[in-house]
Amino acid sequence: MLENTQEAALTEPLLVADHPALDLLNTEAGSGEQYVDFWRSGDDVLRWLARCGIDVGPASDRTAGDALLQDAKELRRIARELVERRKQGERGNPERINRYLAMMQSTPVLEWNEDGPRLDRRLPAPSPQLALGQVAESVADLLANGQFEYVRQCEHPDCVLWFYDRTKSHRRRWCSMALCGNRHKAAEFRKRTRSAP
Repeated sequence: MLENTQEAALTEPLLVADHPALDLLNTEAGSGEQYVDFWRSGDDVLRWLARCGIDVGPASDRTAGDALLQDAKELRRIARELVERRKQGERGNPERINRYLAMMQSTPVLEWNEDGPRLDRRLPAPSPQLALGQVAESVADLLANGQFEYVRQCEHPDCVLWFYDRTKSHRRRWCSMALCGNRHKAAEFRKRTRSAP
């Protein structure tokens, strides 16, 4: 994913996927000795949710602990399995993610404004559990509505990050041009200069 000097400085997962479901997968990166799980505590999960713009409610309501951490990691495992199966053209079992989607239940609410009565739906107050429901909904939306030919993993051999290619030409190859793209360019330049007479 990153060169060793940069990797040591990286303490937060990169938000480079252009889709929250894939950013969820990118909260784990690397493999073998280079493996990094950016979620070591409930506070890490809360910080990631906030960086993604997902409201977790007032600070006094945040139950950042082992339960939140375990729920978030389980959601990530489920999402990774479903995305990888979908990418391979296989069917996944939606039962486990539906548990998270059930957190998104809303209540019908009648509101009156200048134009008269209006029936709307209201979600419960923001909470870490509801936030995980929102993440699960983004995973479900990607699975149901995403164009999976544009769901890709970075082409750099040392990178495992996912992204949704929203470029006009749909030729994006790297999780980030500033990271893996530049590493590839530098390696190609070194290869050319070594082989030059």
